[in-house]
Amino acid sequence: MKTLILNISIAGNMMMVEVPETILTEANALFDKMDADMSQGWTMGREFVRNPNAEQRCQIVADKLLTALDNEDKQMQTMMAGYILSRVPNVITLYIDNTGEISETWLDVAQ
Repeated sequence: MKTLILNISIAGNMMMVEVPETILTEANALFDKMDADMSQGWTMGREFVRNPNAEQRCQIVADKLLTALDNEDKQMQTMMAGYILSRVPNVITLYIDNTGEISETWLDVAQ
């Protein structure tokens, strides 16, 4: 079974989350439900965003991933990393802002 890696940088600390490639297809219904939920609008920091775009959705999911990392919730880490890898397969590194500014989270992607 092939494993995908999501490289993550938080406050200059690098880590990685391993995601079995099968998660991308097995959890597709969950990822689609997450997209449907986010399409209803989402509060990002102090701002409500109607129908977040792809980048904003990854920022929202990255915030959930940060919580999963803080809580050492491996299953949630795998699922949130899987979502990002499924939506942005050419991601190199996810830079998560941990100061509460969700819009400062960003993805470095291969061209």
